[in-house]
Amino acid sequence: MNKNVIPALTGERGRMMEFVEKKRVMFFGLPWTFTTYRVTEDVITVKSGFFKTVEDDCYMYKVQDVKLETTFMERLFKLSTVVCYTGDTTHQQLVLTHIRNGRAIKDFIFEQSEAARLKRRTINTLDIGSGSLEDAEL
Repeated sequence: MNKNVIPALTGERGRMMEFVEKKRVMFFGLPWTFTTYRVTEDVITVKSGFFKTVEDDCYMYKVQDVKLETTFMERLFKLSTVVCYTGDTTHQQLVLTHIRNGRAIKDFIFEQSEAARLKRRTINTLDIGSGSLEDAEL
């Protein structure tokens, strides 16, 4: 079983699935920093700091797009970076840096954000600059 998924929370019916990852320093891919990412079905939490800890949350329904980035050095240590583009006012771009299981976490965030939007009956619309209906030629 994957040690980054909490064993009691396996995603079975009636149970919640959760990823817990630590940011890793690029020196041998070891978790020497004080940043922890927790991704559940409802929220993404970033907790950072040692002397002063800061905990920031972003609800899943606010995640609009997810991107997976992997540099050459990250590939050597089987790490990746997940970038979440959100509608949140504090973090419009939420970055989960140097984590393991990046593809699984990206897919989980993408699927859960869609499910959360459907559950809350919210829809994201983007203004693509089409102008007004009066300007359109028929």
